[in-house]
Order: sequence, then C-alpha cells, then structure tokens
Amino acid sequence: MTHRFSQLDVFSSRLGDGNPLAVVLGADDLDPEAMQRFAAWTDLSETTFLLEPTDPGADYRVRIFTPATELPFAGHPTLGSCTAWLEAGGTPRGADRIVQECGLGLVELRRTGDILAFAAPPLLRSGPVDPALAAHVAGVLGQEPVSLAWGDNGPGWVVAELPSGDAVRSLVPQFPPGDQLDLGVFGADAEGYEVRAFFPDATGRREDPVTGSLNAAVAMILAERDPGWTRYAATQGTVIGRHGRIEVEREGDTLWIGGRVVPAITGTVEL
Repeated sequence: MTHRFSQLDVFSSRLGDGNPLAVVLGADDLDPEAMQRFAAWTDLSETTFLLEPTDPGADYRVRIFTPATELPFAGHPTLGSCTAWLEAGGTPRGADRIVQECGLGLVELRRTGDILAFAAPPLLRSGPVDPALAAHVAGVLGQEPVSLAWGDNGPGWVVAELPSGDAVRSLVPQFPPGDQLDLGVFGADAEGYEVRAFFPDATGRREDPVTGSLNAAVAMILAERDPGWTRYAATQGTVIGRHGRIEVEREGDTLWIGGRVVPAITGTVEL
C-alpha cells in the first residue's frame, strides 16, 4: 500500500549537520512487524510511523523504531515526526501547543520562531548507579567520571559527566564485545555543553549524531543540581562530522528541549 513518506534532518539548520529521521505517515494499516522491517531497511537510528491518536488529548500518535526494536520515546524522532505531521497539513487542536501520543504517554511540543521543542518527559529511572555498573562505566571511559547517574526516559541512558567539553570530544570509549550499555556523556564548554551518545545495535556499537532524549536527561540532571539556570545550548556530533545544536530552556518545572528541523525528502513508499 502507498504511504506518504518524509525524511528530515533534526537538530540542524543545514542538511547534513543533524540526525536524520524517516517518517511514514498514515501508517494505521501497518502491523509492528512491517514497521520493524522497514526501520531495519532504512538503517537510521530511528524511523517513525504516524497514526491516528487513541487519546482524545493528542493531535497524532507515533510509534518509534530503531533498526532492532521499538522505543516508547525518543527526542529527535519527536521533533522530526511533529515537523512531518505539520508539513503534511496537520492542524493542532491547541493554538500554541501540539500534543504527541507515544509509548511513554503524551508529550507536549511548542514552536517558537523556527525552533520546535518538546517538554522533557519524566525520567523512568534516575539517581545513582550501583557500584558494579559504575566500575564498568569507568572502564569503558578509561577514567572516573565527574558524576554518574541514571537518565532513563525511554532509551535507558546512563549519563556520565566529564571535566570539560574537550574531554568529551577526545573520548575514545572501549566497550567490551556484546556490551548492552546505553551511555551518554557530557561536559561543560564556555557557552554550553558538548554531548555524545553511544548505544548497541545489530552491527555492534553506534554513536548517535544528535540525541534529544539524552539531552533531556542531561537537562534534568543539571536542573536538580542548580535550580537557578534558565537556558543553555548544547552541541553534539562534532567528533563524527555533524554539527547538531540543542536549545534547552527552563520554564518553572518544565524543561523544553528544542532545535531546528530541515525537511529533506518527501514522497511515497510502498509498504
């Protein structure tokens, strides 16, 4: 069956600088097996499928697949899916808010100028990691991190802080074969933070170009540490030739994780 299809570059103002996302629209007729098979074929970090919402408070529903599994939530698929939905003529029920339904529940989005942002969902798991996992992470990093905590908002991140942005960029992690650790790393720069994300996939290990869920987890960790900050910018993908930029803003108890999205390909796909 023919479906509308989009591919976008997320957390980028120029094609090739961010994290690509494939989006299949009107996917209500597809079963999970077909979705997973297509996500494996695109071989992007995530592929999403837009469906009619089942929650009356949502504007649309999304299912998010990596090449190997389905995720309840992920950040750059949230921004990219919302952009594809809007570009296809989607009309939000609210004047200044868009509501996405996903496996994690309802996620609110807003658009300010050319920045689209989502409200960071609550963490499924937070707090310190156990000593055995902390020792494992230190071995992977080749150093003791400044801080280490769970930042699981769906993908299952363990988040390590290094002394600086330069330390993050120079990091060469050493994962043992078959390691299933989802590891996020961040460090402070003069004007914000440098972020990197590593996760296992069918080929071994992959470094994600730009990661909304991890940046949301980092923002929550920093918010607990310093209630006073209101905004910062993070960069990601530098080491692998990308130039992703994530805008983080705090409004009361809400953390907005935003960036620009560049539509790249529109057309149809037979599924």
